[in-house]
Amino acid sequence: MNGVIMVANLNRVRELGLPLSEGVLAGASERLRPVLMTAAVATVGMLPAALATGVGSDVQRNLATVVAGGLVLATLLTLFIIPTLYFVMEQWVERRRESAAEAAPVTG
Repeated sequence: MNGVIMVANLNRVRELGLPLSEGVLAGASERLRPVLMTAAVATVGMLPAALATGVGSDVQRNLATVVAGGLVLATLLTLFIIPTLYFVMEQWVERRRESAAEAAPVTG
C-alpha cells in the first residue's frame, strides 16, 4: 500500500510541472516521514511477540521476526527502489515519445 501511495504522490508532484528529477526527489521526500512512521509503529508492535519467551513463543517469535524483517525490506523498497524505478521508467517513456515524434511524418 505504501508503494501505491508513493507512486500516486510522484504522479501528483509531476503534474505540478516539476522536471522529472526534481519531481521524484520532492515526491519521495514528502512520503519519507509517513512511510518511516508506518514501518516503525508496526515494527514496535511486533517487538513483544519477537521477544516473548513464554508458552507458544517458539512459533510466535519466528513469525514476528519474519514480519518485522518484511517491514524493513518493504520500507527500503518503498523509499529507494520505487522512486528509482519510477525515474528510470519515466525517462524511458519520455525518450520513446520524443523518438516517436521525430519519426512521425509532418503533414500540413
